Amino acid sequence: MKRIPASSRRQFIGRTAAAIGFPTIIPASVLGQNAPSGKITMAVLGWGMMGPGNTAKFLQEQDCRIVAACDVDKKHLEKALNTINGAYKNQDCKGYHDYREVMARKDIDTVMLALPDNWHALTAIEAAKNGKDIYGEKPLARTITEQQAIVKAVQKHGRIWQTGSWQRSEDNFRIGAEIVRNGLIGKLKEVHVGLPAGHSDFAGSKDKRSVTQPPAELDYDMWIGPATMQDYIECRVHKNWRWDYNIGGGQLLDWIGHHCDIAHWGMDMDRSGPVEVNPIQVDMPPRTDIWNTATRYRAEAKYAGGITMTIAGGHNDIQMGTKWIGADGWVYVNRGGAYDCSNPALKQMVKKRKNDKDPKSEVIEVAKAPKLGDDVIKTRLYATPGHHRNFLDCVKSRQPTVTPVETAHHSATPGHLALISFLVNRSIKWDPVKEEIIGDADASKLLGREYRSPWKLEV
Repeated sequence: MKRIPASSRRQFIGRTAAAIGFPTIIPASVLGQNAPSGKITMAVLGWGMMGPGNTAKFLQEQDCRIVAACDVDKKHLEKALNTINGAYKNQDCKGYHDYREVMARKDIDTVMLALPDNWHALTAIEAAKNGKDIYGEKPLARTITEQQAIVKAVQKHGRIWQTGSWQRSEDNFRIGAEIVRNGLIGKLKEVHVGLPAGHSDFAGSKDKRSVTQPPAELDYDMWIGPATMQDYIECRVHKNWRWDYNIGGGQLLDWIGHHCDIAHWGMDMDRSGPVEVNPIQVDMPPRTDIWNTATRYRAEAKYAGGITMTIAGGHNDIQMGTKWIGADGWVYVNRGGAYDCSNPALKQMVKKRKNDKDPKSEVIEVAKAPKLGDDVIKTRLYATPGHHRNFLDCVKSRQPTVTPVETAHHSATPGHLALISFLVNRSIKWDPVKEEIIGDADASKLLGREYRSPWKLEV
């Protein structure tokens, strides 16, 4: 068979994409320039809590090839390389200490970012500048200013973005949002966003209080990055960084990108947000504590149209998950396939069956209910074959993912504003169009923060 020149293949794919309405930006990997068999090449950054799980998902996809791993902890990097190269049964995946070296590789199409919140902005922007498509963890960033910078960079450089808000790829969450969007509970009045409370020692730290020298395998200066330098204490680094406001945002920001994301989906607020956020109650440890993030909290966000959202952790009247309350009833969704509603007929939307691969678990499916067909559910929301699969498909098609960067930004914003309201102990007025706090200079300062030298936030 005569080989078609690469330039001719590019022209053919470009013409075909244009004919079916897709942009003509085609990743190099689809043209077979980078990896064997034209696979999408990927680098994974971060091997802590979410990195291994995300990597396992991408290793299962035949059209994806992980060719690089990056971590500032040598032991974590070794685990990453052993996992990836073990799966491929070779030594082709290369390890890196500095994310900038990864982003500079022209043969890498995509990156998976599973890093502490203080590193989300710099790595995402660097990836976008270098033409990488991005699978990034939630929340989008540590501050609203950083989130805005990420959105600008992704849009400026035309990149595909998928947020790790995987609940949008689960049937029960999508169906719950569809019920609300189609008015089946009447005019929406109230939304409950239930999040976890307290702190958990995810890393099983042996030493929870002592200031010590960082272990030899960890580049602690690089790990701190743009955040404020502070003494090394084992229990506030790996996995537990989320309990320290210098790096993360506690349970509130760790989870807002999940259940508020689903709440916004049903509210049709993926490109908007609240107009006011009120602090109702918060248990906040002293800022000098090693774990200083809010443990029990409650805030109220008000939206245009009279909708009120309660965001709470540690309050028994607000269930973990998302609950929409309308004039004619309510619907509730949560992990583990949880789905409930006040209208018995709407329960037909979902059915459960035994999982063929794991008899101990159940699979959630869309039920075949004629009364709830297209004549009732006129607005169908984005359904995916799986969150990681959806990302790869969109890298090829150049179409938006189910959780694009703009959605991730707006899903996390209510959590950021709630935290600011707790810190200043007063209501926050928010302009969701201009994306700025109204009439409160001190609160506005908390939208961003200064970076430690030499790091700079530049798009």
